Amino acid sequence: MTSAKTNIDITFNKNEDTMKQLISAMEKRFEKTAEGGGKARLEKQREQGKLTARERLDFLFDKDSQRIEIGAFAGDNMYPEHGGCPSGGVVVMIGYVNKKQCIVVANDATVKAGAWFPITGKKTLRAQEIAMENRLPIIYLVDSAGVYLPMQDEIFPDKENFGRIFRNNAMMSSEGILQIAAIMGSCVAGGAYLPIMSDEAMIVDKTGTIFLAGSYLVKAAIGESIDNETLGGATTHCEISGVTDYKCKDDQDCLTRIRNIIDKVGAFDKAGFDRATPALPKLDEKEILGIMPDSREKPYDMREIISRLVDDSEFEEYKELFGQSIICGLARIDGWAVGIVANQRKVVKSKKGEMQFGGVIYSDSADKSARFIMNCNQKKIPLLFLQDVTGFMVGSRSEQGGIIKDGAKLVNAMSNSVVPKFTVVIGNSYGAGNYAMCGKAYDPRLIVGWPTAQIAVMGGAQAAKVLLSLEISSLKAQGKKDITPEEEKELLDKITARYTAQTSPYYAAARLWVDNIIHPLDTRKWVSMGIEAANHAPITKRYNTGLLQT
Repeated sequence: MTSAKTNIDITFNKNEDTMKQLISAMEKRFEKTAEGGGKARLEKQREQGKLTARERLDFLFDKDSQRIEIGAFAGDNMYPEHGGCPSGGVVVMIGYVNKKQCIVVANDATVKAGAWFPITGKKTLRAQEIAMENRLPIIYLVDSAGVYLPMQDEIFPDKENFGRIFRNNAMMSSEGILQIAAIMGSCVAGGAYLPIMSDEAMIVDKTGTIFLAGSYLVKAAIGESIDNETLGGATTHCEISGVTDYKCKDDQDCLTRIRNIIDKVGAFDKAGFDRATPALPKLDEKEILGIMPDSREKPYDMREIISRLVDDSEFEEYKELFGQSIICGLARIDGWAVGIVANQRKVVKSKKGEMQFGGVIYSDSADKSARFIMNCNQKKIPLLFLQDVTGFMVGSRSEQGGIIKDGAKLVNAMSNSVVPKFTVVIGNSYGAGNYAMCGKAYDPRLIVGWPTAQIAVMGGAQAAKVLLSLEISSLKAQGKKDITPEEEKELLDKITARYTAQTSPYYAAARLWVDNIIHPLDTRKWVSMGIEAANHAPITKRYNTGLLQT
C-alpha cells in the first residue's frame, strides 16, 4: 500500500517535471530569438567591425551584474509574411552601468537592417514608459534603417506609433530624465531625431551615419551625387554640422564613453521605499517548481509559493481568516518591503460552511484586498500582485451580495494606487480577474509571466463551448440544419486549438501584454530590480479613493 508521503512525493515530482519541461522549452525558444536575424547575419555584422546588439549590451553593463530583459519574446511568430521580427528587432534591458541602474534600447541590425516594425515601436515606447515612470537614465544604441516601408501605415501615423517616441524624448528632456544616444550604424529620416533629441549624442566613425535622407534619395530629390559618409558620417557631424557631441573610433570606444559619462552622474531623489538587509527564503526556492500543479485545474496553496519567494520565508498575513480566496500580507523581497496580493487556489472552508474554490474572487476577498491596498499606500509600501485568477464569483447569491460593488472597490483602490505596482502572472489570468489583480491596463511598473501563465477573457474549455454554440447557430442560419456529432467535434477541436494558441504566454509576450516570460526562480530578481528602479521616482500624488468609504 502506498503511503501518504509517497503520494505527495509523486505529485511533487510530476509537477516539477512538467514545470522543468516548460522552462526548457522557454529557454530553447529564447536561444533562437536571441540569434536575431540568424547566425550568418550576426557574423556579417562582426565582419563590418561592429558588435552585435547583445554584445554591445554585454560590454556596456557592469561585468557579472544583474540585468532583466524587457520584451524578449516581442514579435514572436508575428509578421510571417515579412520574414518575422525576432524580439521586435530591438533588445531592451535594465541593468547597471558603473553601478547606476539604467534602461538600454539597442537596435538589432541583423533583423531587416534594424527597420522598425509596429512591434518595434511598441517595444521602444514601453522602454521609454519605464524610463519616465521610474526616472531612469535611458541609453539608445541606434543602428536602424528606419521605418519598415511595407508596413508604414501601421507604424507611422497614429498616437502610439513611431512619432510618439520623439514626443517622449522631449517630455523626458523637460523632466530632467537623462537620455544618451550612440549612433552605431544607420540612423535615417525621422529616426534621426531620436538621438539628436537626447541630451548627448555620439557617433562611431566610418560605421555610424545620420541624415534625413540617404544618398539615393538625395540624388532622386535634388540631383546631388554624394556618398553616405560625406553626407552624414562622423566627420561631417562632429567637425562641420556639430550635430553630434563625440566622435568614437569603434563600438568599444563609444560604449566606454557612455560608461564614463554615467560614472559622473549625480545622485537622484528617492521615493523612500524601505529596504532592510536582503535575505534568502528559509524554505527552498526550487520547491516552487514542484508546488505548481501540472494541470491548471488542480488546487494548491499559494502560501507555499509566497513562503519560497520572500526573505526568511516570513509573511505577515492581513485578515488571514476573512476573504480567504485572496491572500494579503506584508513581507520583504531582497530586503525591499512589499505588500502582496495573491489569489488563493486551495479549496478552503469558511466559518459559514461555504466552499470557496481557488482562483475566484468573492465579495469579502475584494473588500479585504481593497482595504489592504489602501493601507499599503498609507505606509508607502510597493505592491506585488501574484495572479492565478479565474474571475469574480457569479450567480444570484453573489449578485445579491453586491459582488459588482465590492469588485468596483478593489479596481478603484488598485487603479488609484500611488505606490508602484508589480504583477506576476503565475497561472490563470482570466476576464475581470486580470483587471482587478493589476493586469497590463492598470499600469504595473513591470508585469511578467511564468511559463505556466495564460491570459484570456475566460478559460479555454468554457470559451470553446461558447464559440461552438455561436458557430453552430451561424451554420444553421446559413441553412445547414443537421450537424453530426463528428462535425461538432471537429468544429470544437478547431475552435479549442485556435483559442488555446491565443491564451499562450508567448502570444501575450509577443504583443507586450507582459514584459517577459521568466523562470519562476528569477521572480525575486525582477521584483527587487523593479522596486529599485521605482525608488528613483519620488511619489508626488496623493492617494485618494472615495469608493472605499462605502
